[in-house]
Amino acid sequence: MPPPRPPTVFSVSTPKHERFRSTMLPEGYSPDKSWQKTRDPFSRIAYLVTYAVAFLGIVGGAIQCYFGYRNVPMMTGNLCPVLDESFDSEDGVFGPNGTFFREVDLSGFGTGEFDMATTSSNNSFVRDGHLYIMPTLTEDVIGSSAVLNGYIYNVSDCTYNITHGSSYTSSSESTSDDANEAQSSTFNEEAYLRACSAVSNTTAGTVINPVQSARLTTRYSAKIRYGKVEVRAKIPRGDWLWPAIWMLPTDSVYGSWPTSGEIDLMEARGNGPSYPAQGINYVRGALNWGPLTWLNSVWRTYGWWTERRSNYSDDFHTYTLEWDEEFIRISVDTRLHHLLVVKIDESFWNLGAYPAVVKNGSDTIALNNPWVNGTKAAPFDQDFYLILNVAVGGTTGWFPDGDGNKPWLDGSSTAMRDFTLAQDKWYGTWPQSDDRAMIVDSVKMWQQC
Repeated sequence: MPPPRPPTVFSVSTPKHERFRSTMLPEGYSPDKSWQKTRDPFSRIAYLVTYAVAFLGIVGGAIQCYFGYRNVPMMTGNLCPVLDESFDSEDGVFGPNGTFFREVDLSGFGTGEFDMATTSSNNSFVRDGHLYIMPTLTEDVIGSSAVLNGYIYNVSDCTYNITHGSSYTSSSESTSDDANEAQSSTFNEEAYLRACSAVSNTTAGTVINPVQSARLTTRYSAKIRYGKVEVRAKIPRGDWLWPAIWMLPTDSVYGSWPTSGEIDLMEARGNGPSYPAQGINYVRGALNWGPLTWLNSVWRTYGWWTERRSNYSDDFHTYTLEWDEEFIRISVDTRLHHLLVVKIDESFWNLGAYPAVVKNGSDTIALNNPWVNGTKAAPFDQDFYLILNVAVGGTTGWFPDGDGNKPWLDGSSTAMRDFTLAQDKWYGTWPQSDDRAMIVDSVKMWQQC
């Protein structure tokens, strides 16, 4: 017997990999031929179901797109131009026969705003092809001490003698909503004094309106009933600024505000994007209407659009109203960005779903339909004119109490004084450049004809 071999590394170590095996098919091997077997019927059903569901999805999407397109309300008929102002020159913009009528009023126009509307060229002017509505401080004119105490401020060019408060969004101070009829109505001395003068008194807690601004209207130059309005504008930046592009009825056929309606193409707040009640990155559109001043159904007909990566003071945007007997659409830049779409399928009285009676304190008031003699679109079936303005503050809830370190309370009798005393906080947020103005590039109006 031969002696055993001596152990080696190769004989005692464990191989890390399997030894090579031949891949040659063994003799007699027959591969599986699945295509020769009987087909599974469920596989065919699976294919058919998959393709059927995909086809139904495509068809359903096409049908949805078709009906969505068909149901988008569109204006029919012709549009005739009423106003086309691009502000190439200040000639014809202001003045007796100008496009825009400057209202002069200190009363707050029914919203309790803290600015006064003036005719000053500091507050409304045309420059480099644009219209500017620029808020400024009253103390720049009369001094800071006069704003707070011991001063009587009278405006000789007060327009209350012309309008008689017909552009107030409150009926409590208006004797008539028709400007022509108002001139012959009973003179309201108390309302006149509120509109045309102010007194600062520390003891009484009253101040002169701390801000001067402008309110421009087309009351005497352009109005439409059904049609289209386009305003290309850049809104101001700064805490408690309230820019607005909106419309009021020329004759208020159905009664005082809001019974005859109000159309808001754009309202915004100049507060920053972090403001909790929708700041400068939001714009809102709305319809105001209701049978009583304190029964406004705007909550049923309002909406907004927002910029997620910028805000509406960074650049110009086009605010558009399309309006006829069947619908009202308010949009920004494109129809797809609609702030509000109201299809007028029923009367606004039915839309409001008002009760037969309402209570105002201890009084019980029977409600009657104020639009019973109008069309289905009433009160939005009459002539409306355009308003451009920049307000400051207010006491009707546009700036909610408690949000954004608001320095006044709406229900306080000294709200304007409290706002004025906080000037060092809010005025610092107002740019010293043109960014604190609403800058309007163009205004266009068309009448359905």
